[in-house]
Amino acid sequence: MTSPHTTDVSHIAPREKAEILSQALPYIRRFHGKTIVIKYGGNAMTDPDLQQDFAEDVVLLKLVGLNPVVVHGGGPQIEGALSRLGKKGQFIQGMRVTDEETMEVVEWVLAGQVQQDIVGLINAAGGKAVGLTGRDGGMIRAKKLKMLDKDDPAKEHDVGQVGDIVSIDPSVVKALQDDQFIPVVSPIGFGEHNESYNINADVVAAKLATVLQAEKLLMLTNIRGVLDKNGELLTELTPRRIDELVEDGTISGGMIPKIAGAIDAAKSGVNAVHIIDGRVPHAMLLEVLTDQAYGTMISSR
Repeated sequence: MTSPHTTDVSHIAPREKAEILSQALPYIRRFHGKTIVIKYGGNAMTDPDLQQDFAEDVVLLKLVGLNPVVVHGGGPQIEGALSRLGKKGQFIQGMRVTDEETMEVVEWVLAGQVQQDIVGLINAAGGKAVGLTGRDGGMIRAKKLKMLDKDDPAKEHDVGQVGDIVSIDPSVVKALQDDQFIPVVSPIGFGEHNESYNINADVVAAKLATVLQAEKLLMLTNIRGVLDKNGELLTELTPRRIDELVEDGTISGGMIPKIAGAIDAAKSGVNAVHIIDGRVPHAMLLEVLTDQAYGTMISSR
């Protein structure tokens, strides 16, 4: 019996199966040896069947010669841990206020529980995953994020140990890739006094894709992609069109930092950025290895 998230292929004729596989060949050839950065979040991260699909997809991409790098978030898991400690999360302009106690919880949840769950899933699916934080190999240097009030730029909000990336040194990621490992990165950076910083995972994924000169940045979300005012999927976007959509309110809220990171990556050498629906089983494989669009692609021009 198949799960509700699993596609039953038992009725597909062998010839059709062969044609599906052969369609992937040009993409495998084109992307062989290339790096793909994957921002892992949303339902794909909390639904057990989708977690399994994700792990299998990552392992398959590695086996056919691509170099996947996973960057994960963990907002719901952090919220759950804080509530168990009797602490309520506070947000300013959508950003989690991270005092010293909250930062300890963030590190424990992201670099411990969430990261090790992902590493375990990938390893169980036949891959060789290794967990990293921004501290490993001095990868992510950060400073305190300056958050200006959206209505009054003269006013600054203190959001605690929330970080802004100063620089990324990808040496440790490259070394692991060369040894056939799959890096799994928690979005935690460190400052000049060895303090820890909680960094937006979308921002880390976009910056890491840029410094690795990745072929693609895939951002798994809980929506089909970027939708227009009528709820129709926009399969391709340019920076100019995005500006128009932000201006008229079509793109708003939590989608703005995601889109901003995507544009920066696209303008800085990442060939394609895809915002894809992580609720679709095997969405990554469909996006990377077929010509079917399963989300919104953002190009640099």
